Amino acid sequence: MLELTMAAVSSEEAGATAGMTMAEAPSEPGAALRVGRDGAVCRLVTPEDWLFVSRVHLEFLCGPDGGWQLSWLHGSQPDPSSEVRLTVGEYAQTVPYGGSVRLPRGASGEVVIQDRTAPRSVNVGFYHEV
Repeated sequence: MLELTMAAVSSEEAGATAGMTMAEAPSEPGAALRVGRDGAVCRLVTPEDWLFVSRVHLEFLCGPDGGWQLSWLHGSQPDPSSEVRLTVGEYAQTVPYGGSVRLPRGASGEVVIQDRTAPRSVNVGFYHEV
């Protein structure tokens, strides 16, 4: 099972957790959880006016072995207006635009979508229960 929690944070709300949403999916091959502005396909939906987040921005996809992969989907623009970082414990890495990274099995951490033009972010915590 992969559990996600999401909070949208702006400079005025720094440290606030109001508006936190949650989603989960079983660790079965092909299971997917998406984050973005499009409520028709995303389980975690950001504010519609936060254009630094694509209509479908992130995808968590379960592979054939029950492990999860995080993909930052390539949007309609050649250069993104955000940056995506994955943190697991002391380890942190930038997720490449249009790229994917494997989540450590049985781990927890955070994925941050940071606006490059304003002090606001979307913080997605994850916990992979094995």
